[in-house]
This record gives sequence, C-alpha cells and structure tokens, in this order.
Amino acid sequence: MGKKGKRDKKGKGAEKTAAKMEKKVSRRAKKEEEDLEALIAEFQSLDAKKTQVIESSCPPPSPRLNGSLSAHPERDELILFGGEYFNGQKTYLYNDLYIYNIRKNCWSKLEIPNPPPRRCAHQAAVVPTAGGQLWIFGGEFASPSGEQFYHYKDLWVLHLATKTWEQIKASGGPSGRSGHRMVACKRQLIIFGGFHESARDYIYYNDVYAFNLDSFTWSKLAPAGIGPAPRSGCQMTASPEGSVIIYGGYSKQRIKKDVDKGTLHTDMFLLKAEGVGKEEEKWTWSRLSPSGVKPPPRSGFSVAVGPGNRSLLFGGVQDEEEEESLEGDFFNDIYFYDMGKNRWFPAQLKGPKSEKRKRRRGKQAESEAAGDEEVEQRPPQGPLEIVKEVVTEDGTVMTIKQVISGPAEEKERSESEEEEEEEDEGGALGQQVEPCPRSNAMVAVKHGVLYVYGGMFEVGDRQFTLSDLHSIDLHKMGEWKVLVEIDPKAQEWLEESESDEEDDDVEGAEGGEEEEESSEEESEDDEGEEQHPAVEPGENPEEYLSRTEQYWIKVARSHMGPEAKEKKVVKVAHAMAKTFHEDSV
Repeated sequence: MGKKGKRDKKGKGAEKTAAKMEKKVSRRAKKEEEDLEALIAEFQSLDAKKTQVIESSCPPPSPRLNGSLSAHPERDELILFGGEYFNGQKTYLYNDLYIYNIRKNCWSKLEIPNPPPRRCAHQAAVVPTAGGQLWIFGGEFASPSGEQFYHYKDLWVLHLATKTWEQIKASGGPSGRSGHRMVACKRQLIIFGGFHESARDYIYYNDVYAFNLDSFTWSKLAPAGIGPAPRSGCQMTASPEGSVIIYGGYSKQRIKKDVDKGTLHTDMFLLKAEGVGKEEEKWTWSRLSPSGVKPPPRSGFSVAVGPGNRSLLFGGVQDEEEEESLEGDFFNDIYFYDMGKNRWFPAQLKGPKSEKRKRRRGKQAESEAAGDEEVEQRPPQGPLEIVKEVVTEDGTVMTIKQVISGPAEEKERSESEEEEEEEDEGGALGQQVEPCPRSNAMVAVKHGVLYVYGGMFEVGDRQFTLSDLHSIDLHKMGEWKVLVEIDPKAQEWLEESESDEEDDDVEGAEGGEEEEESSEEESEDDEGEEQHPAVEPGENPEEYLSRTEQYWIKVARSHMGPEAKEKKVVKVAHAMAKTFHEDSV
C-alpha cells in the first residue's frame, strides 16, 4: 500500500512537472510563432490566388525529407505531400502535392485551391471513405534560417475523388506538435507523442488522442497501465483487431545548462481497446516483449504496414553524440515485425529464381573460357560493402557506401552484360543495388510492394537530401528496383565560403582584442549604424532577417571570435538583427 502510494505521488509529481514545462515552452514559443504566422499568412495568400484544380505531368519531385508518402486506397497511385529541404544556408518548406502513377512510372503535380500551409514532420493517414480521403495533422514550419519553428495543430482532409482540400475545425484536439505519429484505426485517427520546440526550450509528449471519423470530434484518451515515456519519431502501427503498437522513438532532456542528452528508445508497447464501438471505450497500455532479432537502436526510421500482418521499419540513423560534434551511422536495412507472433526479424534479399539459373549458366561459361580465373573473382559469401561515387554539379564527390547481401552481390558480379540489359527492360534503371543508407525517407506499401522516396544522409558537415525512388516486392524479397536514380544536379550545398572566412579575419583584425573586452552593444555601436543593411519600408523582422542573415552572422562572428560555436554565433546574429530592426522601426 505504501509503495503504491509513493508511485502515485511520483506519477502526479511528474505530471505537474510536465504541465509546468509545457506552459513554459508555450510562453516562450508564442512570440516566435507570432513572428512566423505572418510569413505563413503570406504563403497562404499566394495559395489563395489558385482558383482551379490543375493536374500536369512533371519530372520527379525535388529532393526532400520529412514529407508523407501514402498509397491511394483505390488507384495504383502514391500521394506525396509536403516536406523540407536544407541547402546549408536556407530551409525550404513545401505544401505541394504530387501523384506517382505506379503502372506508368511517372509523376504529375496536382494543384488544388486552399491547401494546408507549408510543413514537414506532419502525419498522413488514408481511409477508403467516399473514393478515398487523405488526412493530415500537425507538423512544423521553420524560418528560412531554421532557428525558429511554428508547430501546427490543424487537421485537414484531401477528398481524393473530388480533388478538394478541407480544413476540419474541431475543438479538444492535440496541442501543436511535430514528430508525432498517427494511424487510422477502425473509424478513428489515433495520435500519439511528438514534440514542441522553441528557440530555448522543448517538450516531448506521450499523450494519446482519438479523432472520430463519423462524428468529427476529438477525445483525449486516458489509458490504464504504464505507457511509453514521452518521445517522437516512433513506430506506430494499427493491428487488424483495432489495437495500436508503439516501438522505439527519440527524446532528449536537458542535463545541465545548454547541454542536452538524447535517448534512442527501444521499448515496445501495446495500446488495446476494450469495447470498440461502444460509448465507453476503454484503452489499456501494456508492455510487449517481442522475440526474434530487434532492430539496432536508431532514430529517423520510416515505417509502413506490409502484407501478412507485418509492419516494417526502414533505414534511420544512430547518432554518436560527442562533446563537440554529432556523427551518425545511417541504415538502409528493413526489419519486419510480425504482429500475430510478436516477433522481429530482419529482411533478407533472396534474388529471383530465374536470375539464379542465369547465374549458374554464366558461371559454367566463364569457367570454360577463363579456367581458374573465376575462383579468384568469386565474391565473399557474407555482406559486401560497395562504394559508389556520384559527382554533383558543383564538383563535390558524394561517396555512398552500400551494404549488399552475399547472394545479391554474387548475382551482380557473375551476370553478363546481356543479362543486365534484360533486367533493365523490366523497368529498373542502372545497376541493381539497395538504396543508399538514409534517414527520414518517405515510404508507402501498395499491392505488397514497398516504395522508398527521398530522405537524407550526412557526410561530415554536409547534408545530402535525396530525390530517388526505389521499390521492392515484399512477397518475393528478390531485389530492389531503381525507379528514379539520384540526380547529382539536384545536390546543392551552400557552405560558409572561404571569402566569408577572409572577411571575418579582416573584421576581426580591425577590432582586435579590445573588441572582445567590450560588450556586444558597444562593439555594435563602433561598427556604425550606417554600415548595417537598412530596414525596408513595411519589412517585418522575419523578412529582414531572411534578407540580411549572412551579414549579421559575419558581424556576430567578428565579435565572438573564431573559437565560438556556429550555433551560438547564429543565435547572437539573430538577436542583433532583431534588435537593429526594432530600433530602426
């Protein structure tokens, strides 16, 4: 009794702490979000000028991550919405809508009046109602600098039959967030977790909400039992019986001032409903202990539901947090979770049977012509690392490492060029290899085939955002097909140029050590207001910062010295620009 009482008090204390943190984050984020609301409103006014539905064929969508890819419930189509792109200096958000025709292997852009505002890290769920509906909830909008965020709490539905967007305004829903998860379960949309971040604070959630697709009403669930800790980016799957399964995810907590510690979760939970369809529907959390081989810890993985009552997990990244840097190992593997057997297992590429027969014939021919040469060229039986280099338009060499399973790689090495040409006639482009390792890709399953689009990976300080499209038949698990290859011309990266560094050195030399001893305000005055970019008439703080950000970063760096961390330099630059804007106005 005493132990239970202590647990109850501890639980209530944690709830109070979470409530206080949410209020704190909400207050600090309010001013940021007010600044961004003006920018969002400007984009919406541009969208409002569209008055008719226009569908046109187009090249594959631009590189992006954290968008949504959904399978049309009635047609052989995939629906891509939103996402983000970062080129090293500026963040771009999208609200464009693309349709991928599976049979024709072609893209079309669908422009529909009054779409949701631009966003990324939202959630999408498809239901077969009235010719198909695509539901969108939440997500975030970022300033061009990527330092300020606006978290959405709006709910939208795309009526696929009539090609119309509709915003559903219902009270009592989740607070603004991104990185949450949403699934269609029976006649409800179930939303779990996510996070909300301001410039200085953040909070992660583990609350659960349900939206009734018949009454169009929200309800906050209060499940019994001990549920998952707050997190974002988890795997969330609805079972055929109407239960919800949660696996993994990511969260961070502040361990001391300006120091955060991230956690990769690997636990698993079942959210079970009792009395489904009744007025008093009860939900209960319970912990799952699956058998088999679980995926290595990671974040940024993508999830989908495959055939045979199995959910799947693709890719992701395992970050290694150092004192001064953050590096990660990216994945391109697939793990299945069998919901009926409560068992994890990694996917294994088998290779088509017809190709295996070709391989045997190829080996016989090679052995007759080359004798023992084949023995020397025989690939290893285990996984093999392939290194592929792609030269981008700016001359940068992207080195992509790909891990190929033994049988699949053996096929690659032993087939003749004529056999590869026969493969290409089947729709694949180029060499048959797995997608390069990546995180935050968009995935969908249609007719038992998994489609993987875009995402990102990092090499050093550079981020590569992808626009390639791959597919694999989950029934056969034979080999990946490359539907759209990586486009080197689309790989733009704008780093801090050497000329910027030289300018910094000049400014630092002019100021000398005396500037470091004086305050930032005094040194700013020494620069002289005449040298600062003037505020244009009617220009709001966000517009001014977007236009002059690089100038203010140079100024901040000259004051803080070359030892200062880039993130702190950017924060100081933004504060200086904001102060100058306020003084000018």
